Amino acid sequence: MVPLDPVPKPIDHVLRGDPDAPALIGRDDTLTFAAVETAVARLAGWLAAMDLPAGARVATWLPKTTAACLMPLAAARAGLVHVPVNPVLKRAQVAHILADSGARLLMTQGARAATLEDGDVAGDVTVATAAGSGDALPRSAADPAGLAAILYTSGSTGRPKGVMLSHANLWLGAVSVAHYVAIAPDDRVLAVLPLGFDYGQNQLFSSWIAGASVAPLDYLTARDVVKAVERVDATTLAGVPPLWTQLLEAEWPAETAARLRRLTNSGGALTPAMVRGLRTRFPAARLFAMYGLTEAFRSTYLPPELIDARPDSIGRAIPFAEVMVVRADGSAAAAGEPGELVHAGPLVAQGYWRDAERTAQRFRAAPAFSRHGGTAVWSGDTVVADEEGLLSFVGRDDEMIKTAGHRVSPQEVEEAVTAGAETREAVAIGVADARLGQGIVVVARGSGADEAALRARLKRELPTYMQPARIVWRDALPHNANGKLDRAAIAAIARQEPDA
Repeated sequence: MVPLDPVPKPIDHVLRGDPDAPALIGRDDTLTFAAVETAVARLAGWLAAMDLPAGARVATWLPKTTAACLMPLAAARAGLVHVPVNPVLKRAQVAHILADSGARLLMTQGARAATLEDGDVAGDVTVATAAGSGDALPRSAADPAGLAAILYTSGSTGRPKGVMLSHANLWLGAVSVAHYVAIAPDDRVLAVLPLGFDYGQNQLFSSWIAGASVAPLDYLTARDVVKAVERVDATTLAGVPPLWTQLLEAEWPAETAARLRRLTNSGGALTPAMVRGLRTRFPAARLFAMYGLTEAFRSTYLPPELIDARPDSIGRAIPFAEVMVVRADGSAAAAGEPGELVHAGPLVAQGYWRDAERTAQRFRAAPAFSRHGGTAVWSGDTVVADEEGLLSFVGRDDEMIKTAGHRVSPQEVEEAVTAGAETREAVAIGVADARLGQGIVVVARGSGADEAALRARLKRELPTYMQPARIVWRDALPHNANGKLDRAAIAAIARQEPDA
């Protein structure tokens, strides 16, 4: 198990496996830790030869190629700041990220570069469609507090904003995750999440710091994931709820499912029905439910031994994180009392890139009772802690449904809707209603053939004020660039008139 050493290092030091052990498993070849170290050193040398100023931003708009996996370390070694761009984003979104970050280099593929239009790329930006190799650079001596990466949020509610992450943020996040999920050198992590997503990028760092290997995968269908688990003999798979829904609907040979010994979830809550499904489908796997946000990395996790008894819980603080439940007056909430989840400690990011106004709104002084103090992230998420300190997610303040004088958690409605066989995916939205304040509209995946059975079951299981006023059925629900359900797009569907 990776020890909880609180002293961070530059992130390019993260390669700590046996030099002869596999570090990066590709479709066509496998690179050992020694080979990855050499490749990082030469890629860093190529970047250094461009003579960019210290701290210049370099962007990658790539699928999970070897270059995409190595650039976070190579840029850091060259004294530059990495800006990963999710490969599913389109030219307008990419142009915004390039302009906002002030990137001086864009590494991409020829076909992607060809989609960019005049004005999308500033005149001082170099567009490279292949990674180069230069004189090998030694491991960096960067200040761990220095800026190492800017990760742009998915931008479902407005233009993406860049979260500034230091070497220390990345390093301690890798140590923390590798420790509490107990990654071992013999593990093989199938990396299916986007590398521009903090959860996806951490798959690389937490694996390598533990001496384990990573197999990056760009997939189109759940069947691709099943095949990859078999092909690379994967032991670990990280996902978000929509992916688990797809994987539970896929066919899994029993021997392939049995290979997985660790599943981790973030980016949205697992419903009790999903927990039951995953525990049944992957009986040998330990299931880690986790919560986090890019501004504070990972915040909490639920130990697997508690998942059956407390599937609704997001657990307690991960190592290096301090999480607090705070009343509106800034004092600590009591057990059983809802409050805002506030994050402090060395995993807290440095704010939003070139956005002092939004930084001041989200990154504020920690509550007076904080053990760590300093700057904290005020999440806007409402949670409640029980007597044992285990947290349960209630909802985001801006997503809570205010109906008939009640505050309703969308998650509670969604869990009830997906608890039966009528649908596996649903989102509850509050829509303006002259009589109730807001009515509850559920957007669900399916044909609607079982709506009568669903409504009959909900009437048995939910109070009157939590009953959906309307259920909208769709063949598929929209997802954002990180694979999560796009609640903004789904809210637009919910607000359409019934005959629209």
